[in-house]
Amino acid sequence: MSDQASSKHANFIIRSQEPLNGGPPLPALAATAMTPNDLFFVRNHGSIPQIDPAVFRLEIGGMVQRPLTLALADLRGLPRASVAATLQCAGNRRDELSAVAPTPGELPWGAEAISSAVWEGVPLREILRAAGIDTGATHVAFTSSDDVERSGRHFGFGGSLPLAKALAPEVLLADTMNGAPLPAEHGFPLRVVAPGYIGARSVKWLQTITLQAEPSDNYFQAHAYKLFPTDITAQNVDWQGGMMLGEQSLTSVICDPATGAKLAAGPVLLRGYAYAGGERLVERVEVSADGGACWQQAELLGQPERWAWRLWQARIDVPPGRHTLAVRAWDSAAQTQPSEICQVWNFKGYMNNAWHRIAVEAVE
Repeated sequence: MSDQASSKHANFIIRSQEPLNGGPPLPALAATAMTPNDLFFVRNHGSIPQIDPAVFRLEIGGMVQRPLTLALADLRGLPRASVAATLQCAGNRRDELSAVAPTPGELPWGAEAISSAVWEGVPLREILRAAGIDTGATHVAFTSSDDVERSGRHFGFGGSLPLAKALAPEVLLADTMNGAPLPAEHGFPLRVVAPGYIGARSVKWLQTITLQAEPSDNYFQAHAYKLFPTDITAQNVDWQGGMMLGEQSLTSVICDPATGAKLAAGPVLLRGYAYAGGERLVERVEVSADGGACWQQAELLGQPERWAWRLWQARIDVPPGRHTLAVRAWDSAAQTQPSEICQVWNFKGYMNNAWHRIAVEAVE
C-alpha cells in the first residue's frame, strides 16, 4: 500500500494509487452505520497536499461586504455544529454502467464509493454572515489547495453550492471526522461537508470561498461532473450542454453476499445500504430473489438521520439453482429507483441508481 494510503485498513480496495482512490469491501460498509475513518472511501483528482496548520489561511471574497482571511484559531472561536452525513461519489456503481457500454477514461468504481461519518466544524453560514453577502450573490464557490493537471494546465479542484444550500445549517466547514482530526486524505485541515449533494461538492483542503452570481467555472463543475442523455457519447458530446450535478439520487445496494457467491439453499441473510439524497429519507427497502418479479420488505436498521443512509437486512428464501437477487428503495417523496441499468446509462458513468442486482448460486 502506498504512503498516501498508509492510514487505510489492510482490506481497503485501491482503485488507483496516484491519485489515491479507493473504498472498503462491501460487507464492511454494511457492518456499521458510521464508517470507520480507515475504511471511508477516498476520491482524489490530484496528489494529497501537505498543509502546515500553523500557516493555513482561509480566504473569503467575491461578492461580500467584508473580505476575510481566517486562521484555524479564528475558526475555532466560532460556533460549532456536527452532522451525521453520507458522502457518495457521483461515479459510484460505475462498473454496472460500463458493462452496458464504455465509460471511457473514468474510474471503475464498484458500489464502494460511499461512506458515512459524523462531521464536526463551523457551519458555513457563520462565515458567510461574518463576511456579509452582497445583493446578487447566488452561489458559493470553493477552491482546494490540491494540484490537479488537465490538458497541461494546473489548478485546484473546485465546485460550488447554491447560496440557499450554503446557508443551510447542515453545511459545515469540517475539521473533525468521527471524533478525530481530519485525516490528510479526507481534507486536513479543513473541508466542506455538503450533505445530500454529490461528494464532489464537499471540497477538501479548502483554500478559498468566493461568493458569486454564477455556479463555479472550475473544470470539475463546468465540465467534468455533468450528466448527459443516453444518446450522447464521448464522440458527439457538446460540453456546453449536460446537467451540472447537485443533489444525490435515491439508491440502494446489496453488500452481502457478493455477486457470484455460492450459498446454501434456504434462508439467506442479505445486508446492504440505502441512501435517499437531498433532504429526503429512506422510507422502505425491498428485496427480490427472482430478479424483481416478486418483492419482500427488508428491515431498516437504526434510527433515521436526515443526511445519512439507512442500513438494512432481510432474510430471503433461495431455493437450489442460479438466481438474481435485487434490491430497490423508496424515499419520503414516494420515489423509487429505475428498474434497468440501460435507463440511466451515460458515457461519464454518473448517478447510477438502478436496481442493484447480484447473481448467486444456491446449492443443497
